[in-house]
Amino acid sequence: MTRRLTFGLLVLVPLAAVAIAVYASFIRDDGYTQPLVRVVGPAPEPAHAAVPSSSAPSVPGVSLAAVDAFYLRLNKPPRAGLVFDLDSGSALWRLHPERTVPIASLTKIMTALLVVERTRPNEPVRITPAALRYSGSGVGVLPKGRRVRLETLLNGLLIVSGNDAAIALAVHVAGSEPRFVREMNEQAREWGLDCTHFASSHGLEDGNRSCARDLAVLTRLAMQRPRIRRIVRREQADFRFPIKGHRLWLSGHNPLQRLGYAGTLGLKTGYTDAAGRCFVGVARRGGRTLGVVLLNSKDPAKHAPKLLDAAFATELVG
Repeated sequence: MTRRLTFGLLVLVPLAAVAIAVYASFIRDDGYTQPLVRVVGPAPEPAHAAVPSSSAPSVPGVSLAAVDAFYLRLNKPPRAGLVFDLDSGSALWRLHPERTVPIASLTKIMTALLVVERTRPNEPVRITPAALRYSGSGVGVLPKGRRVRLETLLNGLLIVSGNDAAIALAVHVAGSEPRFVREMNEQAREWGLDCTHFASSHGLEDGNRSCARDLAVLTRLAMQRPRIRRIVRREQADFRFPIKGHRLWLSGHNPLQRLGYAGTLGLKTGYTDAAGRCFVGVARRGGRTLGVVLLNSKDPAKHAPKLLDAAFATELVG
């Protein structure tokens, strides 16, 4: 009898120890237990899995969760708008921030982002016939068949909103404008820009559409790129250029720059009949960098300063 009891204990004690160890392995630090789950095949990815930092840079978001930091009644308000903090991504004021509308030449913010990610400033860009078959705004003096420094064209894209510069850069980067536009849309999907779709590299068509929230994300991305940041601060610029006189003069029409608004850093205007007057502006005061998006605004030169003044004032008191 004693021998049988001893044998039983020798068998049961190890089994009990294993059972305790298995149970303990499913106890979390907070004292709650997790159920035993058998996983067959790879575990499912989270619904909003983050992009691994080793494969791609993180995409700065824009949060619409908080209430507006200030109230401002605008005379003839824009169709959509947003004021946001570029550092935190927090929205400070909003008006239909997810309404999808035509965005005209604000399209060129994405064009510039793809260009700076895939090129170097001194690359020579051949001016093809496609770049000269443009309409709307343009640099206007691109020499057919000649090669032009890429960064000069990037200035023409962002300062004077050159549609010809947009096409020339698109062809240089992707081989053709349609292929470049496909890459623009692929990038928009990768960045989670759900409102956004592009039909061209320049924005003249109504098919170039987005919303204030997505444009705020693009603004945060653009202002992280030193090449873009340097260009959009310029109200005027001139470069050596292979034309008569050997100089190219560029003069922008950013309303904040024209008004001499304190702390202005850029960024981009746009206009078509369908889109109305569109504007993305960025300014910095007192260590705070704020952005404003206006879509189909009757008067960006009045709306943008009023909104930014109100936003900076809330920062001063809050």
